[in-house]
Parts: sequence; C-alpha cells; structure tokens
Amino acid sequence: MKLKKWCVFILGWMSLLSFQVLAEQTSNKVLMVVSSYGLEQGEKQPGYEFDEFAKAYLVFKANGLKVDIASPSGGEVEADKYNPDKPYNQEVLADKAIMAKLKQTLKTSVVDPSDYAGVFVIGGKGAMFDLPKDKSLQRLIASVYQGKGAVGAVCHGPAALVNVKLSDGSYLVADKAVNAFTNEEEKLFGKKWAPQFDFMLEDKLAERGAKFEKSDIMLSHVAVDERLVTGQNPSSSSETAIAFVRQLGITPAPYQADQEEATMALIAGVLADDTWAEQELEKNSAQYQLPLVGMYGYYYIKQAESKAELTHAVTLMKAAQAAINNPQLDMQIAKGYQKLGKKLQARKVLETLLDKHPELETAKEMLASL
Repeated sequence: MKLKKWCVFILGWMSLLSFQVLAEQTSNKVLMVVSSYGLEQGEKQPGYEFDEFAKAYLVFKANGLKVDIASPSGGEVEADKYNPDKPYNQEVLADKAIMAKLKQTLKTSVVDPSDYAGVFVIGGKGAMFDLPKDKSLQRLIASVYQGKGAVGAVCHGPAALVNVKLSDGSYLVADKAVNAFTNEEEKLFGKKWAPQFDFMLEDKLAERGAKFEKSDIMLSHVAVDERLVTGQNPSSSSETAIAFVRQLGITPAPYQADQEEATMALIAGVLADDTWAEQELEKNSAQYQLPLVGMYGYYYIKQAESKAELTHAVTLMKAAQAAINNPQLDMQIAKGYQKLGKKLQARKVLETLLDKHPELETAKEMLASL
C-alpha cells in the first residue's frame, strides 16, 4: 500500500513538473508571422520587410525568447529588396537556425495557438494582399489574445488585424489605441502598390473602431492597449518589439539604438523644436546618417503646410546638403526658402547650384522668377 501511494505521488509530481516545464516553454515562445505574397525579391509581387523582421527578431533573441515563423502558405517566403550589409541584417543572415525557419515557415492553418505566448506580425506591402484574407491567421490571433497572450504588429503588419474578431463578435482593434503605416506615408512611399490594395490601412482600422494614433511620417510610434502592440513603420520595429516583450511580462533587456535609429530620433527632436537636437545636428553630425537626414527633409517638405514644418524640412536638408551633393536636394531647399518668403536665401542656393550645373533649366527658370 505504501509503495502504491509512493508511486502515485511520484507520478503526480512528474505530471506537475511536466506541466510547469510546458507552461514555461510556452511563456518563452512567440510566433512571428510574415506574408507569403512576395516573389523574386518583390519585383513581381511585394513581400515582407526583412529589416523589420531582423530588428524584431534580434530583440526577441536578446530577451531569451524562442521564435517560430509562420506564413499563410507555409514554406519559403520572399522579402522585398533590402540592404544585406546593414549590421542588424548581417547578424540575422548569419543566424543559421532562424534563416532555416524562414526557408520553411509553418503554415498558419496548422499552428497550435496554445504553443505561443504571443504573435508578432511583420509588415511589408505583401501583408496587405494575403494577411487580411487568412482566416486561419485570424483565428490564431484571436485565440492567443483571448488566452491572455500578446499580439504585436508593425508597419503593414496590422493588416492582419483588420478582420480579427473575438468570441463576442467584436473586432479585436475596436476601441483600442492602434497605429500602422499611415495614409500620408502611403501617399509618399507606396505609390507602386497602394493602387492595388483593397483598402488603406489607416482607414480600415478606423472603420473597425480603432483609436488610430500616429506621428510624423516615418518616425517611430508605438501604441499599446490591453496586450495589443502596434508600430507605425519600419522605424518603429525595435521599439514595437520591446513593448511586445514587456506585454509578455518580461522586463526587456537593455537596448542600444543603432545609428539609423539614433538618426531618426534626432530628426524627431528637430521636428519637435528640441534645442538639443538642433545643436546636436550642427555640432556632432558625423555621428549620424546625414543622407537619411537629408532624405527625410526632402520627403517631409512635400507634405509640409505650416511655416514651422517648412522650416524644419529646410533645416534637415541643409544639414545634409554637403554630404548628399544632389541638385534635386538643392532645388528642394530653394523651393523651401521661396515658400518661406526668403527669396535672398533661395537665390543664393540657386546661384551656387548653377555654378556647378549651368545646364539646369529648372534652376534657371526658378531663379528668373524670384
């Protein structure tokens, strides 16, 4: 009798131990989801964003999370064109284990949601084409969320959320703070594929009852609401992943922003009239990616309306003028000065430009009009 009781005790203890181990494994495991839509590096059809995947994955890895990857079709997936020489991309490309999982993604229809503490959806234009239509993914996301797990998505990744309904029939995003790639960003950077979208992401999320929030174009912005974490654009990838880790009940490991992220943060400071940011840009510009600063100003001025916005755009472009040395940037600077009513500064920019490029008719015409 004593032996029988002892065996029952041992079996019970082993069962409890197995349950605890399984629970620990689940709480330490997340599913990253990417689009299956891309073909041939995005030339024929858009795919997922490798930069976003790399940054989010490295955050998860640094925090000890185990990662699986799924896609609507399963198998190998294609990324849009990206720069493999970026340090964070190099690090992921050298990670044989995760690259093997990208070559053989799980099909969303066979994934068991109880295996994961959270689901994180990567963006890219391809996400707009297949993720909103994947009913298996919708059920997966709803199950994880209702099981007290975390759901995250970045850039176009929130396209996977627009048709997700909870057990009470309500949309997951309803009455929650949410963000994603905005209409303004789509207008500036999505001209190739946006005409083929079934909807604009910002509009559809708002239609589903989401409280859509956003920052200026391409600046990092993360919305967190009841275990739902969404990021606005590629610049938001790391911060969105960090917020997602926090929603899993984990204190995130210290994170050091890379030069690209530090540059975008500096740009955000300039747009917010942060005196330190303007001084930093002037005194320590070599520490930042000046071409990125100039490119941001080039696009920002296209949607600038107020005097302050025009001034910020010109400030950013001027800071990168020498580093970029491009006539198109000079023309935009001159146009910015013209819109600000600073004709003398506009003339100086154009005259300097024509000294280098006397053949530029557009510069001649603009100078004559001042």
